[in-house]
Amino acid sequence: MPKAVWNDQVVAESDDTVLVEGNHYFPRSTLRDDLITESATHTVCPWKGTASYYSLTDGEHTSADAVWYYPDPKPEAEQVRDRVAFWKDVRVVD
Repeated sequence: MPKAVWNDQVVAESDDTVLVEGNHYFPRSTLRDDLITESATHTVCPWKGTASYYSLTDGEHTSADAVWYYPDPKPEAEQVRDRVAFWKDVRVVD
């Protein structure tokens, strides 16, 4: 079962991920709310739409903008709606 691991903590875990462009998109409901803070960062993907970000923080460490999601994806990227993906120092392992 894929897990997103950051700072030796499981941030998300699910056997219902969607693989898009080499990234596992986890159901948003599997993301640990106690480790995230909303970020002001937004980026645009030509085919998925505008991405929003969360930062991870455990009170001692922070990884800015390590989690991204598409709150309103374009129709051709509907499979990522209500899902999150990870980068920076977050590892996705099986």
